[in-house]
Amino acid sequence: MDDADLYDYDLPRDLIAQEPLADRAAARLLVVRRGDGDLSHRQIRDLPGLLRPGDLVVVNDSRVVPARLVGRRATTGGAWEGLFLHTVAEGERAGAWVLLAQSRGRPACGERVVLAGRDGGDALTIELVGRAPGGGWLAVPDSAASPAQILARVGRVPLPGYIRGGAEQAGDLERYQTVYARASGSAAAPTAGLHFTTDLLADLAARGVSRAHVTLHVGIDTFRPITARRLDEHPMHTEWCECPAETAAAIRETRARGGRVVAVGTTAVRTLETAARGGDIAPWSGATDLFIRPGFPFRAVDCLLTNFHMPRTTLMVLVSCFAGRDLVKRAYAEAIRERYRFLSYGDAMLIE
Repeated sequence: MDDADLYDYDLPRDLIAQEPLADRAAARLLVVRRGDGDLSHRQIRDLPGLLRPGDLVVVNDSRVVPARLVGRRATTGGAWEGLFLHTVAEGERAGAWVLLAQSRGRPACGERVVLAGRDGGDALTIELVGRAPGGGWLAVPDSAASPAQILARVGRVPLPGYIRGGAEQAGDLERYQTVYARASGSAAAPTAGLHFTTDLLADLAARGVSRAHVTLHVGIDTFRPITARRLDEHPMHTEWCECPAETAAAIRETRARGGRVVAVGTTAVRTLETAARGGDIAPWSGATDLFIRPGFPFRAVDCLLTNFHMPRTTLMVLVSCFAGRDLVKRAYAEAIRERYRFLSYGDAMLIE
């Protein structure tokens, strides 16, 4: 089970969703029952009837940052693209932006890049002042505004490359964000949560299904394939997450009354299981490098709502570990046969 090839599959490119549905709750839902292996076809809007009164839905409330940057090199006029990751917290370069970037030619330290505003005109300039660990760049903008204020002017939606090559279209700024997003920090959306509407959340509450939140800021390494032959050779990425005290308490109360904890997305699973590493769920805040793989003892999560994931990724490993590799393999084959929509703007599975 440690062979990474076991988590590979052939994903037809025409099943990768390129556009979001106009109605979030209209997405298809493949219901997977671990107890008897049953597969059934529903819609996201059916969730209030599929979940039980007393269940607890746990969502990731991280907000996607408009982190994709487009501009030109000031010296050559050549095209330049970047991705804002975060700012340096302390030290000599405190406040500098950490970026991933690509351009024609090789930029040098001291070079300036003119960023285009969301309206297409020149907005401001950044100076490349050094290299960051992992091959990125350190940059300083010629503005005293906060990163959030600057990105609101120049940032684009950081769509993954498998959606239109990452090119933003009208509507993406609103649609590539959950309706309950609160804490800014993600470089990609926690995609299972994209299916929820305010009406659906109200219907769940009326059904007696409670809701709690965690925060995990999704990093771009989430989507990177496993290139090692064995899972134990894969360097697991680190992401910041938080399970607040009120969520830990809600989980304990849910379990005490016989309800189920339903994680919305693999990011919620990673956060909750990090917080339950000691055996019992407890408040947690900090960086997690948890790699959920075969043999992992789930302590916090009973059910999982998740989108369909890229082959040979840590997300495929997590889902296969939760539901069983053979059952997940059969579910994915069924989804492909029934032409479900895959990946970020696609359909979903509910694993009970």
